[in-house]
Order: sequence, then structure tokens, then C-alpha cells
Amino acid sequence: MSLINVNKLTFGYEGSLNNVFEDVSFNIDTDWKLGLIGRNGKGKTTFLKLLLGKYEYKGTISKNVEFDYFPFEVKDKEQMSIDIVHEIAPNVEDWEIIKELSLLNTDAEILYRNFNILSGGEQIKILLISLFLKGNNFLLIDEPTNHLDTETRNNLVEYLKKKKGFILVSHDRNLLDKVVDHIISINNTNIDIQKGNFSSWQENKNKQDNFELMQNEKLQKDINRLEVAAKNTANWSDKIEKSKYNTTNSGSKIDRGYVGHQSAKMMRKSKVMEKRIEKEIEQKSNLLNNIDRNDSLKIIPIESKKNPLIIADDLQIIYNSKTIFNKISFEIKNGDRVAITGRNGIGKSSILKLIVGNKIQYKGNLKIANDLKISYVSQSTENLKGTLKEYALQNKVDESIFKSMLTKMGFSKLEFSKDISQMSEGQKKKVLIAKSISESANIYIWDEPLNYIDILTRIQIEEAILKYKPTLIFVEHDETFIKKVATKIVKLS
Repeated sequence: MSLINVNKLTFGYEGSLNNVFEDVSFNIDTDWKLGLIGRNGKGKTTFLKLLLGKYEYKGTISKNVEFDYFPFEVKDKEQMSIDIVHEIAPNVEDWEIIKELSLLNTDAEILYRNFNILSGGEQIKILLISLFLKGNNFLLIDEPTNHLDTETRNNLVEYLKKKKGFILVSHDRNLLDKVVDHIISINNTNIDIQKGNFSSWQENKNKQDNFELMQNEKLQKDINRLEVAAKNTANWSDKIEKSKYNTTNSGSKIDRGYVGHQSAKMMRKSKVMEKRIEKEIEQKSNLLNNIDRNDSLKIIPIESKKNPLIIADDLQIIYNSKTIFNKISFEIKNGDRVAITGRNGIGKSSILKLIVGNKIQYKGNLKIANDLKISYVSQSTENLKGTLKEYALQNKVDESIFKSMLTKMGFSKLEFSKDISQMSEGQKKKVLIAKSISESANIYIWDEPLNYIDILTRIQIEEAILKYKPTLIFVEHDETFIKKVATKIVKLS
């Protein structure tokens, strides 16, 4: 067992008004399996790079282990995959590599293909086993599940369950629940470490948030009551003090010593109340700082007068003159939320593109109701560019609603001035989602909408879907999201 000690860590990017981290301290046991969570833009990848020594910072990070970062950069992608493994972990033998791959339920055949022709999931497996085979180093694993299909994610779960000694950045709740034993959460004002998985962290977080909200409400009532009492007491004191210089109704003089004593007593009482007010205001200021106000997103679906909206009968996509999945049949009616599932490359996105109107070859029958208003979220973000104002204008969505949705998903006003092409992948995905839910539509068609999007935003999106019940057809590999949202599942095989 070794410790990684972070002491008074402070870091901010050059030219930025605010620090990403401010005076942060904590310890990590290198035997722990830690899940690192936080809103997009809160500094998860930045923190990993600070551990790696990529940036200058104030404070200290002391450790007696070396770090390895995933995804590892492969310089020559035309090499055979087994050569890349040997390059990263030079002291391992071929049988060890094959054994490690078998833990990921993967055939050793991929070792003897060039790395550049492997699928994304296969490349991830090669890089991951290489880093674990390297040995002794503490792994920093940054979002390994993006674009992975459900089967590969489940293989990854079983693989990581057998390992120890890593920090895992992931927005996949299923993965975090089944794999990690500690959660590091990057909050608004601090970094917090708790024992347990994501679900236990979320339960504790909800309890703490509810306690702080109740305490905040109680303190505010106390402060209001004390302020009124202090003001009244001060007024009484002033009034009594002035009465020292008056006479009684009978014309006799009053006892000024007694009146002065009463006045001073009331003034002391007022000062005590003011100190209590100051103390409770200070207590109040320490509450709610880390409550992530999950403001509700809004979707404005339009129910179509036609029902069903889409009918597929013995549908098959054709690629290079061959059908790529078995025949499927389904209907989409008003209010249905249909998940299209299956392994990568089997044609899920092609079905969505076909419905949207792209020229895709297919067999069977596909009937789509006339004049459907469709809101589409593509899998790719590569063509996003320009300001948010320009993007809203280009897509004919209300700019104020669009920006309001982004604010609720964690965007700051400073980010509104950025060019979209310079934003992180998570922020770009939020731009696509915000545009879609700002549109009124008969049917929403989303292709892997949650890639790179943080867990808190995923929960907001789920809650909005369950509240407003739009007609939705989507492709997604987040099992938790599918279980909560889908009313029908169409599985391709």
C-alpha cells in the first residue's frame, strides 16, 4: 500500500479569472479503485494531468508510485497490435498478453492485425491490457467507455473488477457501481472522497443536500426573527434613554439612574442578538455551496395527429450489397420511447439516418407519417463551429431558451462567448441536446446523445424525458439510461 498525498493544491489556467482548484488537500490509497466524477468543465482531466506533472501548480503532490495515462498515445498506428503491447510493456511474454485479453473475452487474433484497422473497442482493449501488463504503475483511466457498445462495456466491467490501483473517469453509472470502491467528486468548492460506489455517493449527497437545505431554511427564519427583535430592542433602548430627560405627567422628575440602567440593559440585549445574527449568517454562508442545483430541463413535444408515426416491417440495412442485421419489425406511436440496441457496426445509426431522410439502402418496408416535425441529434460533433448565438440563428431556435437550457446543464456565462469548435466534447454534446430540446417536434431522434456528458446532466435529461414524455427513438449504450427511459427496445442481431 502507498499513499498519494495532495496538499493545498491550487491551479488555474493562464488568463482565466477563476482557479480550477483552490487550496485542495486529500490522500489516496494506491490500492483503491476510484471513480472520478463531476460536471463537464469542472477539471477531471485537468486533475489527471496535474498528477502526471503536465502543468505547473501551487501546493504539493507527493507519491512513491509512477502514473500511466489511458488512452495511451500510439505514435505508429500501422504497427501490429502485439508489437504495440510489447512497446508499452516490454518485459511481458506473449502468453501473458493472450491471458490478459481472454479476461476481456477477446480472441487473441486481434494481436496479429495492424492497430489502425482495429475497431474502436478493440483498440481500447489493446491499450488497456498494455498498461495493466506494464505493472506497478497507478493507472489514470480517462473515459474508456465512449462509443463502446453494451457488450464491450460489460467485458470492461468484468475486467476492471479484477484489478486494483486506478482512478477511473467515467459517466457510466453502471460501470462505476460495479467496479469502484471509492468516489472522488469534484464539487463547486472542494474535492471530496467517499468510500463506496456511485449509488452510495449519490444517496449520501442527497442526504447532505437535503440537510443543508433544511438547515439553511431554519437559519434564515432565525435570522429574520432576530433582526426584527434586535431592531425593536434597539428602538426601545433609544426611547427609554430619551425619557431620562423628560418629567412625569405629575411634573415630578423621574429616576434617571434607573432609566439609564434599563436603557443599557436593552442595548446589551440588542448587541447580543446582533452577534447571534452574525454567527448564523456565517453558518448560512457555509451551506449550499456544493449543492448542484439541477434545474429542470424542458421539452416541448407536439403530439402528431397521425398514429403510428413510423412502421418498419422486415427492415434490413444494406451495406456493400449485403444485409448487416436480421430482419426487424417495429412501430413507433405517440409517446413511445424506443431504444435501438446492438453491437457496434451493426447498423443502429443507419436506421436513424434512414428515418431522418438520408439515402441509405435497405430491404423491407418503412412507412413514415407525412409532415412529421423531427428533431435530430447526430453522433458526430465535428462540424460544430461559430458562436452559440450564430448556431441558434442558423438552426432557427429561440436563443434565450437555448442558452437557458445550456445554463441549466452547467454552462457558465464565460463559456457563452467561446467558439463551439473550441469547446470540450462534453460541451459540444450539450449544445446538440440543448438545440434539440429547444425545438418543438413530433419525434426526437438521438444518436448516442450521452457520449462525454457528465452524470448530473444525464440525470437531468432522464428526468425531463420522464416528465414531458416526448416521442423518442434513440441509440445509446448507457444501460441505466435505457432502463429508465425506454418503453420499447429493438435489438439488432
